[in-house]
Amino acid sequence: MPTLLHIDSSAFTDGSVSREVSAAYRAAWQAQHPDGTVIHRDLAALPVPHLDAHGISAAFTPAEGRSAEQAAAFALREELMAELERADAIVIGTPMYNFTIPSSLKAWLDQVILMGRTAGDTPSAAGTPVTVIAARGGSYAPGAPREPYEFVTTYLEKVLTGMLGLEVEFIVPEFTLAATVPAMADFVQHAADSKARALEDAARLAKASAA
Repeated sequence: MPTLLHIDSSAFTDGSVSREVSAAYRAAWQAQHPDGTVIHRDLAALPVPHLDAHGISAAFTPAEGRSAEQAAAFALREELMAELERADAIVIGTPMYNFTIPSSLKAWLDQVILMGRTAGDTPSAAGTPVTVIAARGGSYAPGAPREPYEFVTTYLEKVLTGMLGLEVEFIVPEFTLAATVPAMADFVQHAADSKARALEDAARLAKASAA
C-alpha cells in the first residue's frame, strides 16, 4: 500500500494556514489512494526531542556497544528514518517563525538526517516527492522589502534536496496575518487569493504524486 508522511509544525491548530493547506494535500492524496496509509507527525502536539549527544554518538557506535541512553536515542532516530524511507510522498506544513522554520521541524530534520544512510552519496529516500507548505504572515517574495530575510524555503531546499535527495515543491501562502493585524488591512484580499492558490496547488501536487 502507498504511504504518505504528513508533517505539521505550526504551534497553532485553529487558524493555521500551513495546517489547512497540508490537510488539503492529504485529502487529495487519500482520494487517489483510499486504501493508502498516512503517517501523521504533529510536531507541536508531540514534539520530537532535539538531537543530543546520545543520539549523535550512537550513530558511530556499534549496536552492541551502545549505552542504554544511546540505544534509546537511536531507537527514536530509527523510527523516524524508517517513516521517511517508507513514504511514497511527503507533505510538510511549516509557518515562518523569526524568518525561519520552527525549532520543532529542525529537531525532526536533525533526527532523520544520518550521513551514510538518509544523507550522503546515496540517500535512502532519494527521489521521494515532498511538498512543503511554507506559510508566512507577510511577503518575502522576490522584490519584497524583506526578501533577504527569507530562510524557510532557502534552508529547506538545501537540506531536503542537497542532503536527503528528495524532489521538492514549495507552496507559499503569504500575508496570513493580514486579517488580524490592522496595519496589514490592505493585504486581506492578497491573503485570500494566496491561500486559494495554495489550496489549488496542494490538490494538484497531491494528485501528481499519487499518480
